[in-house]
Amino acid sequence: MKHCLVVDDSRVIRKVACRILTDLSYETEEAEDGAAALLACRRQMPDVILLDGQMPNMDGIAFLRKLRDEREGDRPVVVFCTTENDVANITEALAAGADEYMMKPFDRGILEAKFAEAGLV
Repeated sequence: MKHCLVVDDSRVIRKVACRILTDLSYETEEAEDGAAALLACRRQMPDVILLDGQMPNMDGIAFLRKLRDEREGDRPVVVFCTTENDVANITEALAAGADEYMMKPFDRGILEAKFAEAGLV
C-alpha cells in the first residue's frame, strides 16, 4: 500500500484529504506544518506528499527545499496545493521541487483526477 503524507495547517482539510486518499487505497499520515512534515519524512519517507503552500512555522516552499536535500528526499512525488493562482507562486513551487500542483479548495473528483494524471492511482 502506498503511503501519503498530508501536510496542511487546517485539520479539516487534512481529515478530508485523508478520507479520500484512504478510499484510493493509500495509507495516510498527517502533519500540521512543514517542520512536522520534515520530522515525519525522517521517520518514514512517504511515496507521495500532498503539501499546502501557506502554513505557519515552515511553509510549503521552505519544506520542499529541505525535503529535496534529505536522504531519499528526491523519492516522494509532491503535489503542491495552493489557493493562489499566481503563476509566480506555482513556478516557485515547481522550482523548489514540487512535481505537480493543485488549486484549493479541492474535492474528491479534483484530487482523484490530479493523482490519476500524475500516475499515482
